[in-house]
Amino acid sequence: MSTPSSLNNEIREMLMDCGLFDPLTPADFSTAAGYFSISSIEKGQAIFNEGDAGTFMCIIHSGSVSVQKLNNDGKPVELAVLRSGRAFGEMAVLDGERRSASCIAATPCYLLNLGRDSLDKMITDAPKIAAKIIRAIAVALSKRLRMMDGQLASQQV
Repeated sequence: MSTPSSLNNEIREMLMDCGLFDPLTPADFSTAAGYFSISSIEKGQAIFNEGDAGTFMCIIHSGSVSVQKLNNDGKPVELAVLRSGRAFGEMAVLDGERRSASCIAATPCYLLNLGRDSLDKMITDAPKIAAKIIRAIAVALSKRLRMMDGQLASQQV
C-alpha cells in the first residue's frame, strides 16, 4: 500500500516523464502531483465512451489506447492508437463538452488522470501552476490541430 507521500512522488515522476509539462519547475511538479491520480486499466476496457460527460483527462504512462468513433452504421472505427506520454480527453476537461470519441485500452494501461474538479481546485489553490498546466495542454492541442490541418491540406492536392 502506497503512503500519500510515496504516491505523490510516483505521480510527480510520471508527470516529469511524460514530457507534456516541460515548462514546470521541480517545485511545480511536486505541487501539481497532488491534483492528479493514477489508474490501471485492463486491455479492452473503455476509459470513456463517445457522448459521456467530460470529467477528466488522461496521460498514458504505459500501454496504448485506441481512439474510436461510431460511423453512420453505429460501428466503431479506430481513428488513432495513442502511446506512452500522450494526453487524451483534454478537450472535454477544458470546454466541459461531451466526449467526441471513445477511448479503449488497446493493451493494459497505467494512466495519470486529472479531473475537471481537480483542475478547478488547482486554479484556486495554485493559479500559476494551473496556468502552466493549461498552457501545456493548449500547446499540445494546438500542435495536434496544426498537424490535422497539414494532413487535410495534403489530401486536397
